Amino acid sequence: MRVVLDSNVIVAAYATHGLCHSLLELCFVGHTLITSNDILEEVSDKLQNKIRVPPKTVKDILLFLKKTAVLGHLAPIKPEVCRDPDDLRILALAVGSNADCLVSGDKDLLVIGRIQGIPILTPREFYTRLQTA
Repeated sequence: MRVVLDSNVIVAAYATHGLCHSLLELCFVGHTLITSNDILEEVSDKLQNKIRVPPKTVKDILLFLKKTAVLGHLAPIKPEVCRDPDDLRILALAVGSNADCLVSGDKDLLVIGRIQGIPILTPREFYTRLQTA
């Protein structure tokens, strides 16, 4: 399965060893994680400035993500699809990379439900789907 994890899911995965951490590991082991430079930059910023992860550790995390994930492609998305213009990039990534799923905790994305047939799921919904597949 080709999966796009929103930056909030990736940050949560490194901030705690809970559900998001388990999802990230599952993506590495049995699925293709799709990311973008925008997501990686946001992860770097949040880890350093919000979570206060040491810069060396953030650098190591980013190197690992770049080595393990696939950089996806963006597709054109109409602005009216989403109420937060900042979220258009992740929708464009999911569509342009033919993702099977977009996982996010962002309510502005979750309210959409799906984009061009791609389900937008919470981490819990995605985890449940993986367990029942």
